[in-house]
Amino acid sequence: MKLRAIIADDEPLARERLSSLLATETDVEIIAECSNGAQALQAIQEHRPDLLFLDVQMPRMDGFELLETLTPEEMPVVVFTTAHDEHAIRAFEVNALDYLLKPCTEERFRKAVQRARDQIQRTTVGQPNPQLAALLSHLHKNTPGGRILVRTAERIVFLKPDEIDHVEAAGNYVVLHAGKDRHIVRETTGAMEARLAPAGFMRISRSIIVNLSRIREVQTLGPGQYSVLLKNGTRLDMTCSLSELQDRLAQV
Repeated sequence: MKLRAIIADDEPLARERLSSLLATETDVEIIAECSNGAQALQAIQEHRPDLLFLDVQMPRMDGFELLETLTPEEMPVVVFTTAHDEHAIRAFEVNALDYLLKPCTEERFRKAVQRARDQIQRTTVGQPNPQLAALLSHLHKNTPGGRILVRTAERIVFLKPDEIDHVEAAGNYVVLHAGKDRHIVRETTGAMEARLAPAGFMRISRSIIVNLSRIREVQTLGPGQYSVLLKNGTRLDMTCSLSELQDRLAQV
């Protein structure tokens, strides 16, 4: 049975090189070639490949963003390809994931394919790859706040923390307020607070997390009672102390 592979790289010469190398692997079949992350996502969901050669840096969705959108059932074995991302290479090595530094040698390519074969034989369908999960966690820790993935039936949106004005609790979900847009994410308020705190966010009440850079002023409601007025005109009541807020604002 042949392994079904997808090549995702925005450089035509890089795709051609991988395709020519794979042509001599009799047990591997290329089922799609993609020039950006959005195309790759569609191809993966349509074809469910065994193996993915994934460029780290691509337009419309980079390699890491692509992986974050996939469910465990959709996740193939991944061989990363990269030209000069030293930070990514260190992350791959630490988490025992395979990568090809472009342009790769034929010998190095053969080793990567064999390693992928071995991994496919060991992998249980639908089970997350712990090394891959560790890599994505590592990247989030090195990017304050990380990217917030919002998946709907029509599209997938990646929000940067600095695009968010405030976050509001809604049961087992949170609502991300970003300008005129509202995005609903299934995550607890506590988890979102921990995720956004390094990017300059603070929980000012039980149900509200605010981007401190969006605060225009603090208004007095009564003895020991305050609200914050955001730059977009939104007023949010706060239950934290004024001194707590002042201390955090001084750190931003």
